Amino acid sequence: MPEWLEVIVRTIFAVVVLFFLTKLLGKRQVSQLSFFEYITGITIGSVAAYISLDTDKTWHLGIIALLVWVAFSLGIEYLQIKSKKARDFIDFKSSVLIKDGKIMEDTLRKEKLTTDELLEELRKKDVFTVANVEFAIMESDGAVNVLLKKENQPLTPKDLGMKVAPEKETQAVIMDGKILDKPLDDLNLSRSWLKGELEKQGLTVENVFLGQVDSYGELTVDLYADKVQVPQPQDKPQLYALLKKCEADLELFSLSTSNQEAKQLYGESSDKLQKLLQELKPFIQN
Repeated sequence: MPEWLEVIVRTIFAVVVLFFLTKLLGKRQVSQLSFFEYITGITIGSVAAYISLDTDKTWHLGIIALLVWVAFSLGIEYLQIKSKKARDFIDFKSSVLIKDGKIMEDTLRKEKLTTDELLEELRKKDVFTVANVEFAIMESDGAVNVLLKKENQPLTPKDLGMKVAPEKETQAVIMDGKILDKPLDDLNLSRSWLKGELEKQGLTVENVFLGQVDSYGELTVDLYADKVQVPQPQDKPQLYALLKKCEADLELFSLSTSNQEAKQLYGESSDKLQKLLQELKPFIQN
């Protein structure tokens, strides 16, 4: 076999083997790596390159080396799962960089992190003032997580004593000009409904690069033709979606309260609004 052809065959073989071994190691090998996983990734890549390019008769030893590294890595991961001491020894411990708005200078020096690098990490979290930070922690993989002081955190409905209805995941129902049936089934919607919504906007499925339906049943689309303006949702459908949200909120209030009188009141209001929506649906949904 010619040498160039042998290299091609070996490279394809190495890629296939590396793919399956990486799948065996798990998702962490392709996400944020720990210290040991970083070493493992570099070594396995080097061994795979050796298998591809070394044309002597001992190339099969590279396969043995790959298997040993993967087996050793799996053993280390199993040990880390079973023992916290092993995790602390093999991986770096988390370090507190900022506490109560005060930078821990000794920790910065220990982690070999400059003040500029710390400020850059804070800016990535949309934090520009160190005094606003309650805690900033460097994790074992090098990522910096930030907790703002209570007074600097954004308000949530819970802070205001409000309860809101849970939202369902937005589903992609059109992708690359093709209808996706499973997301439509999950939303209890049909192809005819989807085509009807597209017709209201003067579109066909083939015009749409990506189409999504949110938890209120509203369809939004991104077209192949970027210069074409997509018609904005009309006021009537938006009103219908708002009323549906109110109905869901009333139902949630009914389920969450322990006061029987309030539970009955919320339940009756939800039922009345549901009946009203059924009557108004032909007039305000289109």
